[in-house]
Amino acid sequence: MLKVEKKYLKSCFNYTGGKHKLLQQIIQLFPTNIHTFVDLFCGGANVAINVETKGKIYCIDKQEEVIRFFNTLQKYSIEEIFRTIKEIIETFGLSNTFQYGYEYYGCESSTGLSHYNKDKYKALRDFYNNNKKQNENHSYFDLIFYVLTVYGFNNQIRFNKKGDYNIPVGKRDFNEKIQNNLYQFIQVIQKKDFIFQCKDFRDMDIHLTEGDFLYADPPYLISTATYNEQNGWTINDEKDLLELLDSLDRKSVKFALSNVIEHKGKENTILKEWINKHKHYRVHYLDYNYNHSNYQFKHKKSKTLEVLITNY
Repeated sequence: MLKVEKKYLKSCFNYTGGKHKLLQQIIQLFPTNIHTFVDLFCGGANVAINVETKGKIYCIDKQEEVIRFFNTLQKYSIEEIFRTIKEIIETFGLSNTFQYGYEYYGCESSTGLSHYNKDKYKALRDFYNNNKKQNENHSYFDLIFYVLTVYGFNNQIRFNKKGDYNIPVGKRDFNEKIQNNLYQFIQVIQKKDFIFQCKDFRDMDIHLTEGDFLYADPPYLISTATYNEQNGWTINDEKDLLELLDSLDRKSVKFALSNVIEHKGKENTILKEWINKHKHYRVHYLDYNYNHSNYQFKHKKSKTLEVLITNY
């Protein structure tokens, strides 16, 4: 009998480092009967929107723009959100292939829409960067931020040192697939008891007890992505997080930590020493090719050893 894999919802953000493709492996390793759930370093909240809990779901991240956008999605109706997004697209003359198709814009799906949208996208990006801080209509600018990620290169989220969004234009637009992801995402966070908080992980003040569960997916110390540029994650951060997890363990709170032990010839020695120090912590080796393999600790063929570490 064939095993049918569960279909998981996808975040409205195509987040770098997002865990959607690993959910089949990760969530089956989570405990059952979770009371309060904390998604630390939630990013696009791919994990949080797919976890079954009895209580509140806390999503914590330092990226202010992402958390503000999530709170805006909770505040307004789906109809209001979609209407405003489409008004932004129309106001700045961006493409709408969902309604008109690619030929209308003199473009093909294979080559994308960047040529048509380039100047219009830059105008929207400049408007956002020049007005987001002074304007009191934060929810409107939260939705502009989202539109920028939809039309931006590879849907990335990146700000420069001045705080300006600086991703160039991408190939796609607010197409049917992206609209469906957003619609389903809003339904989930409005239906369940979600709480979004913009905080450093060290400032987390949620009182967790036995029966609660925390999942942590921090930036990876030995790999670099847009979220870990400009020393975004340091050795001290790594050590502070591991100490936080140890403190939860002492209170009998279950946790799971996503990380990489090896990456392109580098080793996370801090993480390895921490694992060896705590003999009851379990290391689950994940196959990023999604074949449900269970790697041995000494396996060397893969360039990246991605793991889920649990205290249960």
